[in-house]
Amino acid sequence: MKSRHPSALASARSPAASRHRKSPPAKTVPTGYERSVDVAYRKLRELIVRGRLAPGTRLVEADIAERFEISRTPVRSALHRLLQEGYVMAVRSARQSRLAVAPLTKEDSRELYWIVGHIEGLAGRLLARCDPQTRARVIERLKAINAELSVLAQTRHGDPSRIFDLDMGFHRVLVESAAGPRLLAIHAAIKPQTERYWRLYASAIIDDLGESVREHVAIIEGIDNGDPDAAEQAIRINWQRGAERLARVIDSLGERGSW
Repeated sequence: MKSRHPSALASARSPAASRHRKSPPAKTVPTGYERSVDVAYRKLRELIVRGRLAPGTRLVEADIAERFEISRTPVRSALHRLLQEGYVMAVRSARQSRLAVAPLTKEDSRELYWIVGHIEGLAGRLLARCDPQTRARVIERLKAINAELSVLAQTRHGDPSRIFDLDMGFHRVLVESAAGPRLLAIHAAIKPQTERYWRLYASAIIDDLGESVREHVAIIEGIDNGDPDAAEQAIRINWQRGAERLARVIDSLGERGSW
């Protein structure tokens, strides 16, 4: 008699193989809901980072859902994620709680710069431990970027967008050249929040560009010498002094979105 279940016959012939056989992992395909959450999250974060949703702007689920042409449920999930990451904050009153774009404050900027400085400092430490050939390739790229920043600092008439792109590129090379996936993920979640400050206070920040260029030189030297301690410290100092420069600008121009 032929078995109606060939798989059962195969198992009977090789019970040991059956016990140890593992099914291939199923591929996870994002659901429509997950894609909607991701789209809403990315669009909202982009609007916030680029200043198109100003600090203090109230965020209403129904309005966002209508604008993005999706339901309110994924918008709610996206807002919750942005709330956890610090792009959005809950403003509570006697009657209700509402969500708004997080303000730009001196205290918040110091915390952000401190966090990013430590994350990039770890990446710099890893990079300084790399082999000389790898370090040489990275250093060549860092020197090229910093040389262009130095020219713009001397002219004092540089395009803020170009300066921003170059500075971002310098730090991106540092992190992506040595950091692992977890460090990269943490960096990607936090670093865009510092971009909000740059875009709003750029015209005043670029006045101190020369100081940042000199701090970059110390970073490059630490990596070039294969000195993890020096590289990490130089990166942290760059962010620490950047926070001090930004604090002076905020004191002069005022915080944005505070209640």
